Amino acid sequence: MNTQKPWLKNYLEGVPHEIDLAGYTSIVGFIEESFAKYPDRIAIESMGHKISYRQLDILSKDFAAYLQTLGLEAGSRIAIMFPNVPQYLIAMFGTLRAGYVVVNINPLYTARELEHQLQDSSASILVMLENFAHVYQEIADQALVKKVIVSSLGESLGPKGVIINLVARHIKKLIPHWNFPCVKFNQALKIGAGHGFTRPTLEQDDIAFLQYTGGTTGVSKGAVLLHRNILANIIQIESWLEPALKNRQQQLVFCVPCP
Repeated sequence: MNTQKPWLKNYLEGVPHEIDLAGYTSIVGFIEESFAKYPDRIAIESMGHKISYRQLDILSKDFAAYLQTLGLEAGSRIAIMFPNVPQYLIAMFGTLRAGYVVVNINPLYTARELEHQLQDSSASILVMLENFAHVYQEIADQALVKKVIVSSLGESLGPKGVIINLVARHIKKLIPHWNFPCVKFNQALKIGAGHGFTRPTLEQDDIAFLQYTGGTTGVSKGAVLLHRNILANIIQIESWLEPALKNRQQQLVFCVPCP
């Protein structure tokens, strides 16, 4: 036993003491491997609507292709301000597949907090839900980003989404007034689908996320997470679960309370 790592004695039989990241150059390779391996499995279920891995592959690739039409520099920051909706995964995977950096933004931020994070991260694009567009409206005249992409609550939920949007906008009044130039999320996907996707060259030491802290000791600060960091975490979880789940017959289902 390694005396410098006494916790290893508590590992389940079959859990490796070290992990190997050599099989992947980036998170994108890992994501695309899953898309190819499990096309017919359900990737997301939201409000009764299901999206398969194949559909998520297509949608995120279309989003990636749209971002690539914007002429952004390699490593550009894409700010994503969504609650737990399917559009978050589409935008997040699409951003990574396009070769850009994900900047997650708390959808409950005030205009001042949003302004700070957009400035601090040097975000080029803001992707957000229309429920929070009024927050950006307060700082829209500063032109902090090159473009804003706005989605509706039901936009990725099929025919049911039309009803959800109707209720959110006109019955529950969940969408405060806003008015600034933007691209609609589905419009961006349509443009991307017509443009075509070019797979970028990514390495493990490229930045994947600028993940901002809670700001409990001052303003929120961006923690740099490399593709290597996220890959290591994913493979650690997979390695830890595998001995207990190696004989599983059904797809695992995870409850995700927040993005």
